[in-house]
Amino acid sequence: MRQLNYPMLLRVLGWLLLIESMFLLLPVITAMIYDEEDLRGFLFTAVTTLVIGLGLTTFLHPRRQEMGRQEGFLLTASVWVVFSLFGMLPFILSSNPLSVSDAFFEAMSGFTTTGCSVLLSVEGMSHSITIWRALMQWIGGMGIIMFTLAVLPMLNYSGGMQMFNAEVTGIIHEKLRPRISSTAKVLWGIYVGLSVLLIVLLWIGPMDLFDSICHAFSAISTGGFSTRDNSLAYYNSDYINIVVLVFMFLGGTSFALMYKIATGDPKALWRNDVFKAYLIIIALFYLMFLFTLVKNGQSDDWRTLTIYPLFQIVSTITSTGLSVCDFESWGPFILALIFVLMFTGACAGSTSGGAKIDRMLFLIKNTHNELYRCVHPNAVTNVRVNGKAVPPTLVSKVIAFICIYIMIIAVGGIILTALGMPLIDSFFSAFSCVSNTGFGAGMTGQGAGFEIVPDAGKWILSTLMLIGRLELFTVLVLFTPDFWIK
Repeated sequence: MRQLNYPMLLRVLGWLLLIESMFLLLPVITAMIYDEEDLRGFLFTAVTTLVIGLGLTTFLHPRRQEMGRQEGFLLTASVWVVFSLFGMLPFILSSNPLSVSDAFFEAMSGFTTTGCSVLLSVEGMSHSITIWRALMQWIGGMGIIMFTLAVLPMLNYSGGMQMFNAEVTGIIHEKLRPRISSTAKVLWGIYVGLSVLLIVLLWIGPMDLFDSICHAFSAISTGGFSTRDNSLAYYNSDYINIVVLVFMFLGGTSFALMYKIATGDPKALWRNDVFKAYLIIIALFYLMFLFTLVKNGQSDDWRTLTIYPLFQIVSTITSTGLSVCDFESWGPFILALIFVLMFTGACAGSTSGGAKIDRMLFLIKNTHNELYRCVHPNAVTNVRVNGKAVPPTLVSKVIAFICIYIMIIAVGGIILTALGMPLIDSFFSAFSCVSNTGFGAGMTGQGAGFEIVPDAGKWILSTLMLIGRLELFTVLVLFTPDFWIK
C-alpha cells in the first residue's frame, strides 16, 4: 500500500506559489503607474509568496517524483485555498483594509470566479486592488492547475492527468493532445486569445484601457467583478453590452469544442448535443422573459425587449453575474427563471459554474428511459449523448452529483439560518456560491452586498464556492476515511 507523497505535493505547491508571485507583478506595476499607497502591500505579498515558493522548491528533494490520484485531489483542493490565503493579503494591507474574513471571502470569490463581494464601493478602491480582483478571476477561470500544467511540462510524469481531471469541470475530460501539458497549452492559448480580443474590442468603445482589461478578465472567465458599483449599467452603452454578451456566451462554451472548430472541424459544433441544448435553453428562456416583460407592461424600451433580457440570461447561465439593469424589478417569475438558469449552468469544459448542461442532458435522458421501462420492463435502453452510448457508471455518477449538489445547498442554507440570516437570503446565498454565480437576493441583492453576512457565514460561503468550483467530488473526497488509508 502506498503512502501519500507529501514532499512532492509541497514541492509542486512551491512551484504554484512562484507562479502566483509572478501574477502579483501586474498589480505591483499598476500601483507604480498610478502612484498608489497599496504598492507596499502588493510588494510585501509578492516577496513573501516568492520566498516561500523558493523555499519549498529549493529545499525539498522528494525521493519519489510521481503523484497518483490521491495526490491529485489533495493538491488541487489545497492550492485553491493556499492561493486565496496569499491572495487575500493585499486586501488586508490596503489603504482601505478588510478584515481577515472579508479578505479571504473576496479572494476566494475571485479565484473561483463567483463574483460575490464584500466591498461597499468598488470605485473607492485603488487601481491595483481592482486589477488584482480581475486578475484573480482570470486565473481561476481556466484553472490554477491548468496554467501550471501548461508552463511546467514535467508534471506530465508527476500526476498531471490526475490534477487535470480533478480541476477541469465536466463529466468526461477530453485530451486534445497526447500529452496533458500540450492540452493545457492549447486551452490556455484559446483563453488568452479571446481575452486579448475582448480587451481590444472594449477599448475601441467608450471604456478606457484599464476598465477594458478588468472587464475582459471578468467576462471571459465568467467571474462578474466590475470596476463600477452598478456594473456595466454605468456605461449605458449598447456596444459594450453586446460585445460582453458575446464573450460571456463564448466563456460558457466548451473550450475543447472551440479548439475543434478552430482546427478545421466546424461540423463538431452541430454534432454536439450539449452546445445545441445550450442554444435552445437560451432561446426558450428569452421567449419566457419576453412574454413576462410584455405582460407586465415593462416593454417601454426596445432594449428591455432585446439586449437586457438576453444579457441577463447569458450572464446567469454562464454564472458571470454582470448586470446592465435592475432585473429584480422584473417580477418573481423572472427571478424563478434565473434560479433555474443558475442551477443549470452552461457547458462542461467552459469557465462557467452551475451543475452544467451536460449533466442535465444525462439526467433528462435517463429519466426518459426509466419512464419507458415502466411501460416496457424488458426493454434494454441506454443514455446517448453526442451519438455515443454512456456507461451506466457515468450515469450513476451524474445522478449522485445532482443529489449531493442539492444537499450541499440545503445544508449551507440551514447553517446560514442558524447564524441569524433570513431564510430566503440564506438558501439563495448558499445556492449562488455553490453555483459560482454571485447573485444575491434580499439583503445581499441589489443595493446590498455580502459584507453584512456574519464572519462565520463568510467562511461557510467561501467553502461552498470552493466546493462548487471544483465540482464537489474533488473537495468532498478529502473528508472520506478511505482517502487517507495507506
